[in-house]
Amino acid sequence: MLRKLMGVALAVALGVPAAFASDDPELIFKKSTVWKLLTPDHKLATYAIDDPLVNGVACHYTVPEKGGVSGMLGVAEEVSDISLACRQVGPISFKDKFEQGDEMFEQRRSLFFKKMRIVRGCDKKRNVLVYLSYSDKLIEGSPKNSTSTVPIMPWGTQEAPRCEDWLK
Repeated sequence: MLRKLMGVALAVALGVPAAFASDDPELIFKKSTVWKLLTPDHKLATYAIDDPLVNGVACHYTVPEKGGVSGMLGVAEEVSDISLACRQVGPISFKDKFEQGDEMFEQRRSLFFKKMRIVRGCDKKRNVLVYLSYSDKLIEGSPKNSTSTVPIMPWGTQEAPRCEDWLK
């Protein structure tokens, strides 16, 4: 309990905001999973993000968000469970070249130590973009992950580009 109070005091002293996202994903909805009497409920939150490098690809991910006092104050360490689904939502075009495993999105999941990341790759043989979400912890890492794939398909009269042409 003392550790949590010290963490809250440090966060307040440093002016750390409750939201830690490096980019602003679009909140689609939240669903309460555990009811709390005087503090916020535990929830599952679903967000949408567009791939900043690949036009025509959107990803949706769902993460647990802790309620209670620590969640209310923004100092809760969130669990590593993340689900991910990415789809082609328009004609695909690439803005720049990328490397296998380049980070597409990152978001803090605790005050100091844990981040959720989404990285992008290219399955050259099948012309498919592959997205991997995972959570890492500075001290011990995390094996929890989720994968989603986006086959690059023609859109209208536009031919499908080859993702391998855009690898560094």
